[in-house]
Parts: sequence; structure tokens; C-alpha cells
Amino acid sequence: MNPLLQNAADKLIREIFAVQSGETVVITADDDSDAAVVQAVYESAHAVGAHPLKVQMPTPRGVGKAADPDLALDALSGMLLHADVWIEFNHQWLLYSTPFERAEAQNKKLRYMCLVDFNEALMIRTIGQVETAQLRDFMLAVTERTKNAKHMRVTTPAGCDVSFEIEPKHYTACDCGDASKPGIHMLTGQINVVPRFGTIQGKIVFDGSVTPPFGRIPDAPIYLTIENSVITEVTGGEDAAVFRKHLESFEDPGMFKLAHIAYGFNPGAILTGNIVEDERIWGSTEWGIGYVSPFDAPPHGQDAKSHCDGICLNSSVWLDGVQIMDEGKIVDEALAALVPPLPNR
Repeated sequence: MNPLLQNAADKLIREIFAVQSGETVVITADDDSDAAVVQAVYESAHAVGAHPLKVQMPTPRGVGKAADPDLALDALSGMLLHADVWIEFNHQWLLYSTPFERAEAQNKKLRYMCLVDFNEALMIRTIGQVETAQLRDFMLAVTERTKNAKHMRVTTPAGCDVSFEIEPKHYTACDCGDASKPGIHMLTGQINVVPRFGTIQGKIVFDGSVTPPFGRIPDAPIYLTIENSVITEVTGGEDAAVFRKHLESFEDPGMFKLAHIAYGFNPGAILTGNIVEDERIWGSTEWGIGYVSPFDAPPHGQDAKSHCDGICLNSSVWLDGVQIMDEGKIVDEALAALVPPLPNR
């Protein structure tokens, strides 16, 4: 076992999840998951006295609810309803699937994290080598500033210029390396905001990766025209046409609705095509399209057959007209004082 990988797995189990002796830890994977990563986390959970369970399944043909036809829905749901911790390493993620929805609604003790397509290098880079304690104060400060704002605007050098109203009733998730309490948690380095439905206006430009359908950077930036939180036009290169057809293939108007925006703040993240890492690249913003859970946007969320995400690099952000970030660099003085050291690349 790679000692750096095992160290990262130990950090995930002991520091981030704070797993206790006797807890049940379910680790899900499919046939395209990295077996070494799964095994390292399994061994870390066992070492602290927990009861780890590895669940491997054939790789689903879709993600979210689109994965449902390929899942043992009731058996998997039953296991998750009694788990303390669920760590997902699936290539085709189960986030927003029916087993996920059941577990989220009924298992109030569950601590969940989605780590899509994690390999050894990614685990080491974004977990093992990140000092989460140095990052936490900064991310919590950005979260509070965002939650207390009424309006947000985002631009990028690629041509993104979009604005929206912030809905205080929606959940603003700050994933700063603390998954010790029940809830939906994501990899360290992301702050997720669900805007007020129907208020997003402008143009979004994906110049980073888009997943699905690509899992890579498109052949040319993909331009989305947004009116009242709905995608009305998709333009760009050949991949833009593929992306538009992907959204149309669901025959679901919910797949043309914007879902959420997230800041990226993981010091170790680099652009690789893995959406979980890419959406945490320092200074990026990520837009989700489609499904929103009732947890994130109570009481009903936003229904859609699936979900996809795209990355906007080098973002500039204004909250209530005050700029806090300029092309990926924090420029607000109070926030800049809290920024942890960033690696040189």
C-alpha cells in the first residue's frame, strides 16, 4: 500500500469524518472505481474499530436517477438507511439517485460524501496534502459573507457574465473538511449556493471540464444563455452541440434549469477532467444543471431526471456590488488576510 495514499485515507476517516469505533461505514464503488483507493479507506475504517462494508456494482449507464435502472434499488437503499457513513467512489455517481434520496430523507444520522472517480494521486493531492485547518477559517468567512448578501454577480475572462438573487431559505454548503455531523458533505474546498429559483440571468461560459457527457475540457468554450434560470441557447464548437443534445435526450424541461453555483477553494486541485477535483480549482466557479435536492432547497428542491456540472475558470465575484474575487484572486482585504498559502504551479 502506498503510504501517502494510506495517510490520505486515514485523514479522510479520522480527521474529516471523525469515524468512531462501532460505526457502520458503507463504501460504494462500481467496476470503473479505483480499487486501491477503496481498499485504503476500507482499511482505515477497520483500523479505528468501525464496521466497513465494501459494495461494488456494475457501472451504471447514467448518473443520479438515470442510474436507477442498473441498481439493486431496494437492497442498496436498505443498507444505506442503517449506515452511519456513506463514502461514494462510484464512477457513475449515485448522488441524487433513488437510494440517495431515500437515505437522505429517512436516515437522519447519515454522513455522506461523493468522491467521484478518485484515484491515488487525486486522493493524495486534494485530501492528504491539504491542511484543512488552515483553510477552514477562510471558507467559513466567505460562506458567511455570501449567505448575508442579497445579490451575486460572476464574470470570467472567457465571457461569463451572470447574476442572480441569493435565497436565504436555501442551504449554503461549506465543505471545509468537516463531515463529522449528519448531512451531505463533499470534498474539501467548495462552497455551494442554490440561487433563488427563476432569478439567474446572463451568460455562462464553461471553459473548464463538463461532466456529463464529457469528463474533459470541451473542444471550445460552451456558451449558455440564461433567462430566468433556464438555458435558452447553447452555442460554441462541436461539443456544444453534443452537450445540447445530451440535455435534450432526457426529454425533461428540468434538465435545462440551472441548479446551483459553487466556489472552488481546494489548494491542491488542478484541472484534470475529474469534476470533483475540477470544481474545486482555486478561484473557479462551477454551475450545476438539473436536479436539486429538497435538503438544499427546501421544501421541494428542483426535480429533474439527472444532473450535470460545468466549470468557469478564473472567476470574478461581486456580492451586493462589492468585489471579493478578481480572476481567481481574493481581493477583499478581510478575506485575503485569511487565505492559506497556495502552491506554485
